[in-house]
Formats: sequence, structure tokens, C-alpha cells
Amino acid sequence: MSSFIIACGGTGGHLSPGIALAEALLARDHKVTLLISHKKVDARLSEKYPLLTFERVPGVAFSWRPDAHLRFHWHQLQGLFFSLALIRRVKPDAIVGFGGFTNAGVVLAGRIRRVPVALHEANRIPGRAIRVLSRFAKRLYLPPGVRLPGRLGLMVRHTGLPVRTEIVRLSRDEARARLGVDQSQKLLVVLGGSQGSGPLNQWVEQNLPSLAQEGVQVWCVTGLDKGERSVREFPGKSGAVVRAWREQFSDRIGVLMSAADLVLSRAGAGTLAELVRCETPAILVPYPYAANDHQRANAAYFEQQGGGLVIAESARAGLQQEILDVVFSDWLLNKFRTNLRRMSEENCIDNLAQDLEALANGTPPPRQLRAALQPV
Repeated sequence: MSSFIIACGGTGGHLSPGIALAEALLARDHKVTLLISHKKVDARLSEKYPLLTFERVPGVAFSWRPDAHLRFHWHQLQGLFFSLALIRRVKPDAIVGFGGFTNAGVVLAGRIRRVPVALHEANRIPGRAIRVLSRFAKRLYLPPGVRLPGRLGLMVRHTGLPVRTEIVRLSRDEARARLGVDQSQKLLVVLGGSQGSGPLNQWVEQNLPSLAQEGVQVWCVTGLDKGERSVREFPGKSGAVVRAWREQFSDRIGVLMSAADLVLSRAGAGTLAELVRCETPAILVPYPYAANDHQRANAAYFEQQGGGLVIAESARAGLQQEILDVVFSDWLLNKFRTNLRRMSEENCIDNLAQDLEALANGTPPPRQLRAALQPV
């Protein structure tokens, strides 16, 4: 049995795969401690997993604004001392980081204490934390086809993003029965990531009546602190009632995606991994101000693989017609689902767990993984 620290807080896109990996390692009889932030999204998601051990590390997101920049470095110093004390206490055999501001302190502490570090980058353009901290890592997990050159002695594996075990594809009828959604009408699910998307929420509000006229139900997850939970009714063309749901946060993302005919979403890596797991077609509107424009790169790859379409934020005026064209084309939806099923075939979480066991034990990677692990 080995002991692991997983640093994964700050956003749902970091925390969700951290939880998924923790579940897999616990199932293999290892001990796991998850490092999360003090943000509300971390508290909201972590409370669902009372059997997991969470520690809240000091830290704030990076910023170049002078006051915020100083605060970032002060919190990172606090995070380093916190992590050194945590390592002394839990004695991990390996540390895993999923990017973001919760990683720096524990990765540096691991280097100081000679604990091997692995980093996972889910976005197709590696973020600042991964680029900087990879010089202290022994393993780096990247999406297929992505490179991070110039890191001597670093072993790279190209793999997907772990998805929580509770997120599985259900039959459309079962998922809709759980949600109370009309079986005979189309359903559009709108997601903005763990923080929500103000522009997508606004677009939904403006277009709900006209979508209802076409017989399209809408379920919008707005993000924490963005509106109250509600169910509204609108008249459809034939006089049928068409409903629209609104909630800040969803504890049943797998059910929602399984019930949906189509998802309208931002293009965070976590959301895309869940879409693939649930084989749900999507129209993606990448957040144009994401660091290094990584959402645009994520969305482009998803579209190239045939999982859906990409619409630029500046083209939102034509979004409704695009949605109607897709959601009422069963042929196109089935084509997207076939491609998503092909994309979901890799069992990345077992590969990650096996390789991390080897890293923790100081042994070579399992034979079946060696071909995929190459020095950069």
C-alpha cells in the first residue's frame, strides 16, 4: 500500500479528475489525501465525498495586478509551509498535481522532501503551472498529440482525463425519467463550467421563448451565485407545454448529459471528458479569455474528432439556428455519438493508477505502458 497526495483544487475542472483518481487509488488499497482550495466550488463538490480526505491549502489565483501579484506570492509561501508540514504528517510516496494555484507549494515541498511528483495537464495548451512546475516532476501526463519540449529526464504519457465513476452514460429514457423531463421533446443542456458563463446564461434567457416554440426544452446550469433554481413553462407550437429548468450547480452531470439531445457549453477539458464519457454531442462556445486561449484549442480538437461543432463567441447571433439544425437532425446526432463512442474507448484511469504505483514504488512502469512513456 502506498500513500498519495493529489493537488486538484481551484476549479471543478481540476477537482473532478482529482476525485476520480483518488477513487481509483483507494479501490487499489492506497491512502490518498486531496489538496483543495478554500473556494466555494471546492467546498460544494468535496462535500459529496465524505469517505475521501480533503485538506484546504492556502492559495489564490495568479494575477499580474500589483496588489494581487503580491497576495499570490504570499499565499504560495503559506502553501509551501503548509505542504511541508502535510508531507511530514502523511508521508506520501508520490504527489500528483492537476494544475492550478494549489499545485505550486506541494510540488516544491515534494522536491525539497525528495517525494516523486507527477503532473497532469488536460488542456491542449499546457497552463502556466504545468509549464513551470514540470521541471520538478518525474512524470507528465498530456493529451494525445500535445508536447512540452525541453524537459530532460521527464517521462511523458499521452492519456485522457480521469472522470468520476458516478458519471456514466445512461439510456436516454432512464435519464429523462430521473430528471422529470418530457420524453417526446428535444432537450438542450447548457453548461458554463464550474464557474458558470454569464454570456451563455444571458443567451438562454433571451432565447427561451423561441426555443420553446420549436419544442426544445432547456436545462441551464448557471454556475454558483448566478440566479436561483427555477422551473418555467412556455407555450410550444402545438399548444404543448415546454419547460425550462435553471439551477446553479448540478450533482448529476452524468444524468443531465445522458438525457440531453445536445449540449451547449464552454470548452473546459473536464466538461469535454464528461461529454465523451456520456457520448453526448455538443456545440462548444470557447471562452475567448481563457489563459493561452486553451479552450479554443480544446474545442478545435473535439470538433476534429467528430464530437460536435464549435461556434465563436462573436458568432452567438447565429447560435439558435445552428442548435435547431443540429438538434433536429437525428442522422448528425447519431454520427456525433458514434465518434464520441470511439473517443471514449481508452481506460485512462487504470493506466494512470498503474503508472503512479510504479512511480511511488520506484520501479519501472508496467510493461504495457512503457511504449507510451517516452523521455522528452
